[in-house]
Amino acid sequence: MFPNVRASAVTALCCTMLVGALAGCDEAAEGLVTGTTKITVEGRSVNVSCSGSSEDGGPVVVLLAGLGDGLDKLAGFQNTLSGKGRVCSYDRLGEGASDQPDGPQTLESTGKILTGVLSQVAGNAPVVLAGHSLGGWIAARYAPDHGDKVKGLVLLDATPATTGADTTRLIPESATGPAADVRAQSVAVFRGENPEKLAITDGEVRSAGDIPVEVVEHGQPYLAALPEYGPGLEQAWNEGQRKWLALSSRAKLTTATKSGHYIYVDEPDAAVQAVERVRAQIENQ
Repeated sequence: MFPNVRASAVTALCCTMLVGALAGCDEAAEGLVTGTTKITVEGRSVNVSCSGSSEDGGPVVVLLAGLGDGLDKLAGFQNTLSGKGRVCSYDRLGEGASDQPDGPQTLESTGKILTGVLSQVAGNAPVVLAGHSLGGWIAARYAPDHGDKVKGLVLLDATPATTGADTTRLIPESATGPAADVRAQSVAVFRGENPEKLAITDGEVRSAGDIPVEVVEHGQPYLAALPEYGPGLEQAWNEGQRKWLALSSRAKLTTATKSGHYIYVDEPDAAVQAVERVRAQIENQ
């Protein structure tokens, strides 16, 4: 069973869900963010962190954490990746050290914050969005409309595009016990009762063109541990990962066989290698 069904299962279903050396002189000269600092986006204070340096206009990797996580959770992952290029992360509104949202958020409003962040951390460089859980969902939903900037995606056990319908279909209202708690809490989170006040809506997977996309799914079937309904949830989550392949004609699926939901923590090499494959494809095209 989950370490804590009422917390962990909801986190998984709904969004789940040492920063390295400062960027070099080139980034500073361009006025891009270095280190960990606050920037202003859409009138709000957003906490960002950038490390490593880009070379010859190489892509900037921007990390998006899952719901309930701040950029501090990504620090080790960022530190490793920054050895080969510029990497940034940020706290979405309602998370970490960023401002609280003024009110309910939508994909559009959180996307505006992401656009503002990218302009200040990446400048004119191409971007690889690497998102975990809800961060992956945001990245995948954002990329099709921002092909001028987003040139690659890495989705680390991203929240599926139909997670709301899947959860309510597989766990009926008549469910009791832990499953009933998971259903009720999931529905609440989907409608915006979460730290970001973000409504997590279902939607079709839209194409982002032929950009390189790496979809990495968990290999340890932790969702299956929920009594009675777990195996169905696990299957739906796995199918959701495969649906993300429709994002691009160059999408690839791999399984982190030793990992639960937090792939970049449980099996960091699998997460790092996925990002490096995407980054290399962009640099070589």
